[in-house]
Amino acid sequence: MSTKPTQPLYLRIKEYILEKINRGEWPTGYKIPSEAELVTSFDTSRMTVNRAMRELSAEGKLTRKQGLGTFVSLPKPQSSFLEISSIAEVIQRRGGKYSCRVHLLCEEKVTPSLASQMKMKPYSAVFHSVLVHLDNDVPIQLADRFVKPSIAPDYLKQDFTVSTPAEYLLQLAPIYSAEHIVEAMIPDAWIRELLDINESEPCLALSRKTWVKGEVATFSRFYSPGSRYSLGGTFTTPVTP
Repeated sequence: MSTKPTQPLYLRIKEYILEKINRGEWPTGYKIPSEAELVTSFDTSRMTVNRAMRELSAEGKLTRKQGLGTFVSLPKPQSSFLEISSIAEVIQRRGGKYSCRVHLLCEEKVTPSLASQMKMKPYSAVFHSVLVHLDNDVPIQLADRFVKPSIAPDYLKQDFTVSTPAEYLLQLAPIYSAEHIVEAMIPDAWIRELLDINESEPCLALSRKTWVKGEVATFSRFYSPGSRYSLGGTFTTPVTP
């Protein structure tokens, strides 16, 4: 381990942990030494060790599980917010294991505010899905999606544990235009519960509206824990799958 003597001790601890991870000595899923063990190893305070662990968790390098310990995280999948693509493909390209939990899949009456967003008549029918996407059984994104029935009349008949909504919708209408808004936020309690995060975990929240042949097709919100997922990429036009 190479460190600078003038470095704050918490940074030396972070560097030590990162070197173990980068060298493959502590692989993905490895349970690292406890805070108490690191306190002894570095002859420092628990506060110093805790700061190093907190920062590495916030950076997505470690996952802390209450009552179980701290583990080396999977690399965070990165999705381009300027392109519409399947999250399953994003996860699989990173070497992860994709799965999905369908929390809601139904027909509803569209609220006046959502009707205004989707250019629909208030209280007309809209399809609504809430899916939790997982990487190696860890929730990394909640997708809250509304779909105009005229665009995808068989949407409710699909098995989204087998094929994602993005894959299905792109097959129906491969040329999309889209509007995106991204913000950082603390999500509502029901979202935190489905994502298995605590009340202090910030999420990246992406709102997306798509059009097909000039008609609004979908309005969606995607919530991703900041420690588990990232957004990025390059701009291409038109937006393609």
